[in-house]
Amino acid sequence: MADAARSTDRLGALDITRKLAAICGDPFARFAGPADEVAGRTARWVAVPGGPHAAAEVLRLAAAYDLTVVPRGAGTKIDWGAAPAQVDIMLDTGRLAGVWHESRDAAVAEIGAGTPLRAVQATLARTNQRLPVDAPSPGATLGGVLAADETGPLRHRHGSPCAQLVGVRYLDADGELVSVGESGTAALRRAAPGRGGGRAGGRGPAGAGGSASGVFGDDPVRGGGDAILGRGEVPGLDVARLLCGSQGGFGVLVSATMRVHAVPAGRLWVSRPVWTPLEVHDLVQAVLAAGVDPAAVELDLPVPVPLPRRRIPATHPSVVNRPDHPAVTGRPAAGSLVVLLEGGPADVTERAERLTAILGPETIVSHHAPEWWGRYPFAPGDTALRIEVPINDLHAAVYALRDATGAPVPVRGSAGSGTVHAALSGALPPDRVASILTAVRSVLIARRGRCVVVAAPAAVRRGVDLWGELPALPRLRSAKAHLDPHRRLAPGRLPGGL
Repeated sequence: MADAARSTDRLGALDITRKLAAICGDPFARFAGPADEVAGRTARWVAVPGGPHAAAEVLRLAAAYDLTVVPRGAGTKIDWGAAPAQVDIMLDTGRLAGVWHESRDAAVAEIGAGTPLRAVQATLARTNQRLPVDAPSPGATLGGVLAADETGPLRHRHGSPCAQLVGVRYLDADGELVSVGESGTAALRRAAPGRGGGRAGGRGPAGAGGSASGVFGDDPVRGGGDAILGRGEVPGLDVARLLCGSQGGFGVLVSATMRVHAVPAGRLWVSRPVWTPLEVHDLVQAVLAAGVDPAAVELDLPVPVPLPRRRIPATHPSVVNRPDHPAVTGRPAAGSLVVLLEGGPADVTERAERLTAILGPETIVSHHAPEWWGRYPFAPGDTALRIEVPINDLHAAVYALRDATGAPVPVRGSAGSGTVHAALSGALPPDRVASILTAVRSVLIARRGRCVVVAAPAAVRRGVDLWGELPALPRLRSAKAHLDPHRRLAPGRLPGGL
């Protein structure tokens, strides 16, 4: 009896595989392998549709067989957040790629979800433009960046990727292709056939080659709106904003229309060594009050390594200008506070000079970013945290993390916007990580901040509260029930097991 059931299962699985191959093409549909995981949960099939309508057919097939679907871009953040309850079909967006750019003077570009961010920038650079998105994940696709609402240093001036959206085209849980937003308004309509994948109609691709933070983000999509097309209305919700950071839990992104900007003619990085979070607080306040219009204000506070004392002549500038310099005192090596200035070459140089006068003689001005710029402080296997707090309280959050951990913790991120990442050793047991999170979150509650677990070893992911207190959870639950009532899209990836 059991053997007969297994035989039936195999026959059903082969039938689904054949149908996926008919939709996507033989080379682009297969049984999943050991590497096809989502936060440790292995998929059953992998489908790589060649366009938005093929992707819609995959979702309709999933609905017919009551299968779950989880989108995947380049997989750079596939282990972020909670593990899904089930992954039947992993929908790879790699062929939903392309950049559609009206003209050299166009202020927006439509970009396929599966397009690598590096390819987007290379294509736009041909007309001396760029997307002001600098997500740290190497190889990330635009869809993946939006699905995680992943931000880099340029968030300080330009906001999160979600804030730069003009519109999106996505597939809902029933496989309906929907377009949201038009010229920044809340206009919603069914999407017409054509653009959105590597086989676009109309304008051809000028170039081509995927955290639930955005769900709770403070960067609303310009235009807002309460209607969600195809399922009535959900008061107070904006579907484009919901898609940001949802990890595919509300819809499968097909393409996004984003604002583009001219490439700045001049860029300078102004760096200053720092030793303590309180010192960082004071310096950031000075930078923001200086009127130098920074494009980014980034902090790197590594775990300090004590330096040996050195004999330096009394007339050496480091002694005259900074007798407490670590080369003299032997105290731990410094971190860095780095300010990026962008604009016209002469203007950037003048602002760098003003900033140097404020930050002091240890300041260094460079035409190149430091090695750590735009990189996370954590490595695979670490427990990665993201802390968001008003900038005046960032130092308190870092001190709270140090106190709870009992030792310095590497911290890196946007000191100018109060969003940083930190790394805990992957060797820490779940109960120890849980106690650290409780202590830090108790400090952040009164400061309107939050601390979430971005990624973690499987035991930690299962054993701790990844999100902390979430006032928006009832609205998320309502949105999930409205947009995906059968829990077909990435079930369990959203907070609260949604």
